[in-house]
Amino acid sequence: MKLIADRFENAKAGLMLDADAVNRYPDLVDLSIGDTDFVTDRRIIDAAMRDAAAGHTHYGFPQGDPELIRAVCEAWKEDFGQEIAKEEVFITASSCLGMAEVLMTLLNPGDEVIVFGPYFAVYRDQIRLAGGVCVEVPSCEEEGYALNRECLLAALTPRTRAVILNNPCNPTGIAYTREDLELLASIAGERDLVLIADEIYTRYVFEGEFIPLRTLPGLSGRVITLNSFSKNFMMTGWRVGYVIAPAAFCSALQQVNGSMIYTAPSVSQRAAIEALRLRGDVERLYITRYRDRLNYAADRIESIPYMSLARPKGTFYLFPGIEKTGLDSAGFCKAALEQAHVLMSPGSAFGESGAGHVRIAVTQPMEKLEAAFDRLEKLAF
Repeated sequence: MKLIADRFENAKAGLMLDADAVNRYPDLVDLSIGDTDFVTDRRIIDAAMRDAAAGHTHYGFPQGDPELIRAVCEAWKEDFGQEIAKEEVFITASSCLGMAEVLMTLLNPGDEVIVFGPYFAVYRDQIRLAGGVCVEVPSCEEEGYALNRECLLAALTPRTRAVILNNPCNPTGIAYTREDLELLASIAGERDLVLIADEIYTRYVFEGEFIPLRTLPGLSGRVITLNSFSKNFMMTGWRVGYVIAPAAFCSALQQVNGSMIYTAPSVSQRAAIEALRLRGDVERLYITRYRDRLNYAADRIESIPYMSLARPKGTFYLFPGIEKTGLDSAGFCKAALEQAHVLMSPGSAFGESGAGHVRIAVTQPMEKLEAAFDRLEKLAF
């Protein structure tokens, strides 16, 4: 009896974490997982619990809590100066689910979706689940992972339907410039492509300015934006995010969502309302600490002879090259775990362009980062 669909019989492994490593190495420093180490701000938790006690424990509106939708529109206008109609917002049970549902809503069988490698590993399977084909356009450390017009044009075919841009980017930490965005917008207009902007690290741009893709002139009707409360508000476990897209698309997206989960968790949506109200405080209290950790880690990596680095400008990730070790990314991660008790993610999980690199998440307190890099710099290859 055949149990597995053809499209997954030869599926590549994604981010496979070593769940037993902590048992083998009690002094393990885990730099592999992109989960914030801060607990959600107590004010957000308290507001959600008050609303739960007041009765927000039932199914909500399929589009999302009207108060949250209004708060998203108001915050977007205040932060980015762009009006959004409530019909253009759809609340999702995480941005990850939101991306899968966006692709299901958008793609016909065989449609191609461009991703810029190295790319968030989950995209590949999400595109496949939606019946599409993932096409990687490589970028490289030596060029700071900037977009390359010739490479992008060479990847386009008559089947190309959409381009995913993760800005700032997991795993590289690159924050795209206005010139990058304008290049992408120009090509999308010429080829009539949909742009999917995965912007869940909106508040994690530490060098330069974060520019939402949909705010470029003439793009709002061509861009589908995904955002999340997970990273921006230390709310990974609450599983709540949102999509901004043309109203007709959001209406179709609601049909897809209705067949899968119906509505995002009511209590989580109430927490998200309070999170938006506190967004300035959250950035000052928590996200600035990730900036300090990122800069510290970058300095340490640049002093390690066997590593190279395109210095990140955002997120809480670094993506150093380890080619000088003579090991591939999985082999290096294995050596670092066994010899230094430091857990990282192999770059090969992030597409072909990730080969020869590892992803480091600075989701540990500074003293643990210090211990990790003290151990790593003692390794010899």
